[in-house]
Formats: sequence, C-alpha cells, structure tokens
Amino acid sequence: MKKLSFSALLIFSALFSSAQYSFDPKKLAQELKELSSGVMDGRRTGTEGNRKARIYIIDHLKQLGVERFVPGYEQPFSVSQAGSLAQGTGGVNILGVIPGKKQETIVISAHYDHLGSRDGKVYYGADDNASGTVALLAMAEYFKKNAPEHRIIIAFFDAEEMGLRGSRYFVGATDLEKENIVLNINMDMVARGDKNELYVCGTSYYPQLKAPVETIQKPEGMALLFGHDGTSEGSDNWTNQSDQGSFHAKKIPFLYFGVEDHPDYHRPTDTFDKVNQDFYAKSVETILLSVKALDRSLN
Repeated sequence: MKKLSFSALLIFSALFSSAQYSFDPKKLAQELKELSSGVMDGRRTGTEGNRKARIYIIDHLKQLGVERFVPGYEQPFSVSQAGSLAQGTGGVNILGVIPGKKQETIVISAHYDHLGSRDGKVYYGADDNASGTVALLAMAEYFKKNAPEHRIIIAFFDAEEMGLRGSRYFVGATDLEKENIVLNINMDMVARGDKNELYVCGTSYYPQLKAPVETIQKPEGMALLFGHDGTSEGSDNWTNQSDQGSFHAKKIPFLYFGVEDHPDYHRPTDTFDKVNQDFYAKSVETILLSVKALDRSLN
C-alpha cells in the first residue's frame, strides 16, 4: 500500500473531523462572527443594527430556499417601553416554514436581538444570542435538505431582551389551533459551556419529551444535563427566562437548550473571541440530534 501524501492526509483528516456534524462547523463559526460583529451594533430592537441583523437572517433564509411563514418573512409588532424605545417603535419577528409529512407543527426558535450600545460600548451578544440565531440557521439548512416528519416553523424572535415581547406577540397573533403547534424548541446562549455542559430545561413539565432526547448519541466529550426547571434544589428556574416561557403560558410543550450564565453575560465582553468553537459545534449538533429524535417520536 502506498503511503498517503501529507496533503492527502490533511484532506482526509478534515473530511473525517467534519463527518460527525450535520452542518459545516467552519460556516457556523463564520456566521457567528459576522452576526456578533460591531457592524450589528448589539442588535437592539428598533435600531439600525437590529435592522442589519434582520436583513442578514432573511438573506440567508432566501439563499436556503426556506419558505415564508408570513409575507416577506417579517412579523412586525409594536414595542413601547419607557426609557428604552420611542413610543410605537416596532420589533420584527422573522418567520420561515419548512413543510413536513404530518400536519402537526414544531416551532424551533431563537431571539436575534440583544442590548445594543450603551455609554459608547457595544454589547456584542455573541453567546446571547447570536449563538442561538446562527444555530437556528444551521437547522433551517439541515431540514430544508432533509425533510422533517413534522412541519417546522423557523422563528427568529425580536425584543426578547425587553420581556419576551416578540414571542408573546407570536403566540397571541397566531391561530395556535389552526397551526397545530405541538412543541417549541428554543435556543438561547448555546456557545459558552466552560465545562462542556449544555442544559435542557422543560422535561419536569413535559416528561414525555425526555426519553427521545436521552436516546441520542452525543458528540464525544459533550454533557447534556436535564434541569433548571424547578426540580433541582438551589438551581435557577429558567422556565420563563427566555422565549419558551411564552409557549409554556399557552400550555404548549417546550424544551429550552442553553448554558449557565458566565462572567460575560449581558456585558460588552460577550464577544466572538470568547467562544470555544469546538464546544459550540458540539452543542449545535447535540440540539439538532435532539430535534431529529423528537421529530421522529412525537405523534
């Protein structure tokens, strides 16, 4: 057998290392870098930076061929919060849809807004929540290429940082019975697990969702922990701390994936360079495997 050249070995190694993922990890990292860059100016609802982020996301959905759930992908809503935004300034949810074989619908979501700029400092929000937003784009690409069992609404919510305003508007303005929404899977802060730990919250309310997630073959070195939903003594309850809370209030089952708070949470130092790209890729793969398992198992 002839020896492989060094360049051939590098190519083989690259192919082998990427084979474990359902997406391109390099593309994932590049999009996270772009969405959390200074160009987006912290993506605060109602600002030019938020508009740029919205254009970025919609352009990607168009390139992927994801259908619109609402005209132009945009679901505008009014936001009024004294001291934060001018009266009547609007937020905009971004909504796409991927047809499935079944009539029931799963909503996969992430909020794309963050805190913007304050006192001359940009709050980049790489983990919170450019990480979930880019993960959602990766899932849109996957399910566009691999038809799901259930119909999937891809929901990028706005104004989460102002009290879950975007997701609250969505569940209030959508005919939930007509759309037959049976599950929300929400991602918020999925890139900064210093202990290689990703949490999934919600199974204490909806225990039927636990078994499918437990069946997945997680990437090597990845820990997926259940909790932060009121069952673990001394731990924070995350039930209403992100957009899954809006679905839970409507009695729609949910699972929320996220990491625990870190020192850069809601600070200008939540930047791309702090992200462990290996963990981030494994985190997204773990969530995607969980979504696939749930898609197969739900009636």
